[in-house]
Amino acid sequence: MTEDCAIPRRPGSTPPGSPHFLADGTATAPLLTEPDWHASALGPPTAWPPALRSAVSLMLDTPVPMWLGWGDALSMVYNEPYALILQDKHPQAMGAPLRQVWSEIWPEIGPLIDSALSGQGLYREDLPLQVRRQGRDEPAWFSFSYSPLRDLDGTVRGVICSVWETTAKVQALQDLVRSEAEARLRQAQKTETEERYRLAVLATNDAVWDWRLSDGQVVWNEALATLFGHALKETTADWWLAHIHPDDRARVEADIHAVIEGGGSSWTEEYRFRRADGSHAEILDRGTVLRDAQGRALRMIGAMQDLSERRASEAALRESERQFRTLFDAMDEGFCIIEFLDGPHGPLSDYLHVVANPAFTANAGIDDVVGRRVRDMVPLEAEGWVRIYREVLLTGEPLRFERELEKTGRYLELAAFRVEPASRRQVAVLFQDVTERHQAELALRELNDTLERRVASEVAERLRTEAALRQSQKMEAVGQLTGGIAHDFNNMLAVVIGSLDLLARRFVGDDARAARHVEAAREGARRAAQLTQRLLAFSRQQPLQPVAVDVNKLVAGMSDLLRHSLGGAVMLETVLAGGLWRAHVDPNQLESAILNLAVNGRDAMPEGGRLTIETANCHLDERYVADTPGLMAGQYVLIAVSDTGTGMSPEVMAKAFDPFFTTKEVGRGTGLGLSQVYGFVKQSGGHVMMYSELRQGTSAKIYLPRLAGPVADEVPARPARAMPLADGRETVLVVEDEPAVRQFSVEALQELGYHVLQADGAAAALLLLEAHPDIALLFTDLVMPEVNGRKLADEAVRRRPGLRVLFTTGYTRNAVVHNGVLDAGVQLIGKPFTIDQLAARVREVLDAPG
Repeated sequence: MTEDCAIPRRPGSTPPGSPHFLADGTATAPLLTEPDWHASALGPPTAWPPALRSAVSLMLDTPVPMWLGWGDALSMVYNEPYALILQDKHPQAMGAPLRQVWSEIWPEIGPLIDSALSGQGLYREDLPLQVRRQGRDEPAWFSFSYSPLRDLDGTVRGVICSVWETTAKVQALQDLVRSEAEARLRQAQKTETEERYRLAVLATNDAVWDWRLSDGQVVWNEALATLFGHALKETTADWWLAHIHPDDRARVEADIHAVIEGGGSSWTEEYRFRRADGSHAEILDRGTVLRDAQGRALRMIGAMQDLSERRASEAALRESERQFRTLFDAMDEGFCIIEFLDGPHGPLSDYLHVVANPAFTANAGIDDVVGRRVRDMVPLEAEGWVRIYREVLLTGEPLRFERELEKTGRYLELAAFRVEPASRRQVAVLFQDVTERHQAELALRELNDTLERRVASEVAERLRTEAALRQSQKMEAVGQLTGGIAHDFNNMLAVVIGSLDLLARRFVGDDARAARHVEAAREGARRAAQLTQRLLAFSRQQPLQPVAVDVNKLVAGMSDLLRHSLGGAVMLETVLAGGLWRAHVDPNQLESAILNLAVNGRDAMPEGGRLTIETANCHLDERYVADTPGLMAGQYVLIAVSDTGTGMSPEVMAKAFDPFFTTKEVGRGTGLGLSQVYGFVKQSGGHVMMYSELRQGTSAKIYLPRLAGPVADEVPARPARAMPLADGRETVLVVEDEPAVRQFSVEALQELGYHVLQADGAAAALLLLEAHPDIALLFTDLVMPEVNGRKLADEAVRRRPGLRVLFTTGYTRNAVVHNGVLDAGVQLIGKPFTIDQLAARVREVLDAPG
């Protein structure tokens, strides 16, 4: 401490070394003889307990401001240094209750005193308080050390407190924050301020610099290295100038010297500063000139802020805003944001248009809506609009609806959603004028009401025919797309699956870990192949192999699979009709369709429920099929799959069979399940219908044509046998234009024990066929450039009657499949295939009679 911290002694105070109490307890210290102690709860000092007199003596001998509170009233006694802090509260405070003396700050210090009274000492530094001095309240700051005050038997009887008023220090710190440059100049020689400055420099992310103007030395903090890569603590001012971009250097140098030499105190500049890697950062530099009492510039202290990231973010934001504004101005749909207001009709009873795009007027027919309330714009219909949008605001659920704007006669299709956060009380609305469409719909309804049933039926038939045509064209377009994708994708999958099979056979052996990884890869490839098959099923381009099917037997045989797929929460019930007709259908595809419908039903019953599968014979008459283009009247086998789930709204049900449409969350559905069912049933000459009610459940009904003619006896399934291998004497000619697929096919057949020849097209294949009369099997891709596999096979069989042929492809189109059914006598294995499947199929073709 320096000498200016010494506490002055009041006139008349006890000289150092004098006793404060006589032997009988009489107080001798002037500070204690002045008060009327009979008016205090403490009573005269002669009656004070020895512990209290000892504490008072200690306090009076202490140069630090101290006070104590004794007894139930915490009557106050204090020393001369504390009397200076009390100011006009002294001498009335001597002997008075502590709560009375400091009533204005009791909420702040009361809990601290309670802590000391409980026996727990504590220390508080720079505690802000409002104290009353000279008749007015003013802010002050104190540091306190509270300790419990005990009597001779150790019972806490009061509190003793050492006090340092730190108001001047705290205000000095505040002044330092308000005016950093002036504070540094005033405190330049003080160790405490220099340390505070050092800590501030370490804490900031900016490059702080201190330029000593007498010799040009510049001291930097660590941010010079972290921001710009210059690992330097000290440089010269010339070094700093040399790193400023040449185009900015003269301007910066002139401006900073103008401030220094012109008597200024602050300088701010933006410029480009060279990093250690040679690139330039955009900088905001700010400095303060420190001058002596005569105004001479001594130092300049400042901080360089790197603006590069902020500028990049600002540029990105501007570009995003530009793109939004372009879309906002160019879009055909009307768009606006409304903000709800409280009005005379109650809370959220009106709204204001805060944003509207140019297309608002074209769609709604109302100009200049920004800043206008809906109750002023359309008072007669405002309540309905407020009610709709208030529901969106309160629930947070988006809403799609159609409504007529009566003021302009426009019929609008609208979508509304809440602008987050909800506290903004805003709703965004996107809409378009569909008046013409609506009027056309009204006209059509009026036409249906006024025209004869026959005319209305013709109109409806024409509309249905056009819709069916559009649907057919859409299906054809998607079919062409999916067919091309399937061909390329299945070729790739053939290589993946085949290579994994070869890897497993040749290298995995007893390595369980490797086998697990290979099987995981196989499973992923199989799932990809199933997705491709669903695409082909939707576009009705999968080759079907229909046979006479006993649907009751097929459903019964699926029971275990269905129960496993449905889980324990869903009860399965089957109601199978007696005397059920046979259906002419591909049994594998029918099983897949039933399983698809069952899984959809399960997903609609998250809390459990009942799934029922029913079969029945039914007759669809002319009246029923009149509403379904392409469906023929006649006898059908009905399979109905019903659930007790959540059901579907009419809007959802109208899109249920659309490809890629799903209401399931991301990752739980492809949107192809019902599309696959639809495509398979239509390809089989049947019909599928959905019936659903919200919270009641859904029923899907499949109608399959009854098999006409006698029913052949079912051929029992052949038992599975080990993979058939060749003895190396049979020769197979592989024809494939894709090198990777061809290589796998060759290696797979060799692995199976066949002698293999290969060709990349029809021309090379025919030459090999002529040169090798021992070729027993032609294994050829169907889809190849120039000459396809079917034409190659026809020519090969013409030249070599009796030659066996096995086709392969990932996309059949019409080469060997017509009307969805594989041509008679054609042997086909679809890509992708496993080695086991290839082995069985090749052996089957070679061993077939004839």
